[in-house]
Parts: sequence; C-alpha cells; structure tokens
Amino acid sequence: MPTILLIMGWRLFFYANERNEPTHVHCRKGDTECKYWLDRDNFNVEEAFSFNLSPKDRREIKQIIYEHFDYIEQQWDEFERRRKQ
Repeated sequence: MPTILLIMGWRLFFYANERNEPTHVHCRKGDTECKYWLDRDNFNVEEAFSFNLSPKDRREIKQIIYEHFDYIEQQWDEFERRRKQ
C-alpha cells in the first residue's frame, strides 16, 4: 500500500492487490475512508466508495485530488509499471 501523498491529515495511497481496475486512489483520514476513480480523459473524479465521509470531508478530498490530479496519475503509472516487472 504505497502512500503517495500526506496532506491536510489525508493519506492517499494505492492497494497492490487490486488487479485490472482503472486508475483510482484510496484516501484515509482518521476513521474516514474513501476511494475515487480518476477519469483521465475528462479530468474528473467519481466516488467509488466511502465510509464515514461527511460533506465537508468529501469537498476537501475531492479538492485535494483535483489539485494533485497529474501527480496521482503519474504515481499510478509508475506503480503499475513496477507491479508488472
């Protein structure tokens, strides 16, 4: 589970055992957890899963993902490349 970002109390990371899923990122802060799909073509994110996510948390994490969208994609590509070696 490599951590790619720690920001504003949020930990953004990938799970290594999720084969064949499109680009996505897991996010955790305290007892809150969520997963977002990243649509590279349309620069969009879609919530795939959430637990204990308040409206404020939802806005905050989506803003973080959008602000670091390119970096998350770059880290995803590197993560996938290493997994296939």
